[in-house]
Amino acid sequence: MSDDVEARLATVLERIGAAEAQYGRAPGSAQLIAVSKTFDADAIRPVIAAGQRRFGENRVQEAQSKWPALRAETTDIELHLIGPLQSNKAREAVSLFDAIHTIDRDKIAGAIADEMARLGRTPLLFVQVNTGLEPQKAGIAPREAVAFVERCRAEHGLAIAGLMCIPPANEIPGPHFALLAKLAAEAGLRELSMGMSSDFETAIAHGATYMRVGGAIFGHRPPIA
Repeated sequence: MSDDVEARLATVLERIGAAEAQYGRAPGSAQLIAVSKTFDADAIRPVIAAGQRRFGENRVQEAQSKWPALRAETTDIELHLIGPLQSNKAREAVSLFDAIHTIDRDKIAGAIADEMARLGRTPLLFVQVNTGLEPQKAGIAPREAVAFVERCRAEHGLAIAGLMCIPPANEIPGPHFALLAKLAAEAGLRELSMGMSSDFETAIAHGATYMRVGGAIFGHRPPIA
């Protein structure tokens, strides 16, 4: 099993490198986040052993259950929160994660700002944009994104690093990635968190700096309890 994971990780990294070269990107400009949500520590350890250090989790509580022990074993792990965040989990999120990709409303921005000041931590921050305007999905509307970034800066004192999106599953992702890149440029942001297992090469073509890839590395996800 560990050999399979190592081979899948190597294939993903090769594909990232090839896409960077194809689209005129500098080597290493598109960073891989291995999405380990729903996988336990024993499933994650082979990926760490293969050299991966950047991981993504959807839920604060799940991350708390496995990452403190894994980080005690491997101290240079970089942990990204890529799922929706509730304001009552802001303290735990700021304490545990090195990056938060899902800021999408003032209540969350304010809670994160308060906890950053209280804990003295400065995670990398992204605003999530709902590029498909899907009612079931988190994220701020595209037409409000630039103003929200400015509000995060001016009212909450947050240094927003970039934007994040998850395109609708039934639509071609390229236009959504292009829209996110356009909004980031308008807001003066350099980082773009976009692209998953099925479309990360397209995301690289549109300027992705972080891709969130899970299934292509870990395989089929276990059912959520």
